[in-house]
Amino acid sequence: MTDKTTITLTINGRKHTIAVEPRRTLVDAIREDCGQTGTHIGCEHGVCGACTVIVNGEPVRSCLMFAVQADGKEIRTIEGLANGEVLHPMQQAFMDNHGLQCGFCTPGFLMLAVGVLEREPDISDDDLLDVLSSNLCRCTGYQNIIKSVRQAAVEMRK
Repeated sequence: MTDKTTITLTINGRKHTIAVEPRRTLVDAIREDCGQTGTHIGCEHGVCGACTVIVNGEPVRSCLMFAVQADGKEIRTIEGLANGEVLHPMQQAFMDNHGLQCGFCTPGFLMLAVGVLEREPDISDDDLLDVLSSNLCRCTGYQNIIKSVRQAAVEMRK
């Protein structure tokens, strides 16, 4: 039996003190121990990007990070994007431009794009496409995702 470590995950401004095995992934802790199920689990190998969250301002694949590594850090998940009933510009842009179909990959795309645009608001179009190509979608063909992120980038700069 593995000893558990007590950690505090600050998710969307709310502290969650939990006891986890050192090998527990951040995505499992977020979903199962903290009840934030908007972050999706896809490949569990860091390839698809469905589990992307923002940790201390950087988009990360939460399936590749141990929960203990996030102890004391600021974590933003899809649940923390909207301001009450007011959608984040990225969420609104995905709705306006039909940037989702089944929706499974959407939280990861939203968090990746928000994290990158907050850090680098004037990112070039080529660099933005390069970043977005790191996440996978099986439904949309990507064009409406790209259109959505471009629209949100303009709104986020305002």
